[in-house]
Amino acid sequence: MKVMQSSEIPAFVDEVAATGCDITAVPGVGYIFGDADLPRPVYRKVLPEIRRISEHYGERDHLLEEITDYLISIGRSYPRPARY
Repeated sequence: MKVMQSSEIPAFVDEVAATGCDITAVPGVGYIFGDADLPRPVYRKVLPEIRRISEHYGERDHLLEEITDYLISIGRSYPRPARY
């Protein structure tokens, strides 16, 4: 299986987000795909694309902290960053 490189994180996040899934960092925990929040018909349509993305980028568990940090840096975190 392919192993994802840290340089691929922005593209990975962009592709997941483009499916309509809200990929979100949970500081201190990791990150989640918001695919479960999609209406069932949309979820069924998006699931093959999510699987394709996962297969394309490959194993990414070793990048958990880096993906989480990247998501936080672009404002994709829960709770949402405070705006001043």
